[in-house]
Amino acid sequence: MLRYSLKRLLSLVISLAVASLVIFFVIEVAPGDPASFMLGINAQPDTVAALRSELGLDVPKWQRYLDWLGGMLTGDFGTSYTYRTPVSDMVAERVKVSLPLALYALTLSTALAFPAGIYAAARRGRPGDMAVMGATQLGVAIPNFWFAMMLVLVFAINLRWFGAGGFPGWDNGVWAGLHALTLPAISLALPQAAILARVMRSSLIDILGEDFMRTARAKGLSRRQALWRHGVRNALIPVLTIIGLQFSFLLAGAIIIEQVFYLPGLGRLVFQSISSRDLIVVESVVMLLVFAVIVVNFLVDLAYAVVDPRLRART
Repeated sequence: MLRYSLKRLLSLVISLAVASLVIFFVIEVAPGDPASFMLGINAQPDTVAALRSELGLDVPKWQRYLDWLGGMLTGDFGTSYTYRTPVSDMVAERVKVSLPLALYALTLSTALAFPAGIYAAARRGRPGDMAVMGATQLGVAIPNFWFAMMLVLVFAINLRWFGAGGFPGWDNGVWAGLHALTLPAISLALPQAAILARVMRSSLIDILGEDFMRTARAKGLSRRQALWRHGVRNALIPVLTIIGLQFSFLLAGAIIIEQVFYLPGLGRLVFQSISSRDLIVVESVVMLLVFAVIVVNFLVDLAYAVVDPRLRART
């Protein structure tokens, strides 16, 4: 297990190094100068040059990359060009919304998908299976932003059970925060639950046809016992992959839902920073999101080894 973990850890470090290079240079070659954008089209060249010097934009790109990377390693993400505040403070404030939202949505998605997928696989070809697959097909087809707007229309405007948007802050209590995140979490979770349920069903159906499942039945286990003792665990590997990818999407890709519900999360921060050409914020936030994605994939790889010990033996 130790050798397996070290190999995955080395892969994580290499992936982060490559990602930092790609993120920095792709964003740096994007058209538009932050200093010119901040001062406007009528700014004098010497004024623009002075602001570029103040922002540290007049040094070579390779030096800026090394300074940025060194700062990231020490927790110093630099200072926002637009707001003139530390990027780390901005990220810390926004992640208090995005991370709980992603975890909330992932919890709902998993809680819905696992029973639905197992139920459908255990009743393959029966009306129950067809009903679950029909519901998941609908969940995959409906855009989450449209579903979010329908939730607002029904539960916020008509029933008035929830607010239509905004976030009160965790200072007002955990219940108030979770209450504000419920509709966004549901709108994110249901399409993801549909995908996860279909993967769970497909994986479990493949496992139910394996020889070891027939052997378990021949030894006296009922179909239900064989399903839960042997089937579900062996079907988890592709499911864990999807869960890891879904968490990454929910954390980094919820920008549309954050816009619909006017949530001050990381997605909106990136969108606002791109609009204002605040490159240091964009680079730092994107790198943090990539770091989260790679770490989640690393944890999923470790979970593979726990679920299937054969993977450890191959390394």
